[in-house]
Amino acid sequence: MPLYEHVYLARQDVSTQQVEELTAQFKGVIEQMGGTVPKLEYWGVKSLTFRIRKNRKAHFTLMNVDAPPAALAEIERQERINEDVLRYLTVRVEELEEGPFARMRKGDPDRELDEPRG
Repeated sequence: MPLYEHVYLARQDVSTQQVEELTAQFKGVIEQMGGTVPKLEYWGVKSLTFRIRKNRKAHFTLMNVDAPPAALAEIERQERINEDVLRYLTVRVEELEEGPFARMRKGDPDRELDEPRG
């Protein structure tokens, strides 16, 4: 089966628990259609570069997915319908990355540029 990285952004005013429920719902759809989700990463609330539907911040969640294309099409359809999801992006990859995502690793030089100095 093809491998994907799927990221979605949820509105800032929903709770972390609601974001976890959304993630569990999407994971359930993938597993129901014969796929697996080997890794989930909740990145927290981050500032957006520009407003999306009047939101300046959003909850970011990454899902590594090993599933048929129909499963991804279904969760994307559900995300379009859901009012709490601002944006989503799915990218097909050759292999899934092991360990934490590059931007979340401690000691990452790029991450240090994003942190306020002080």
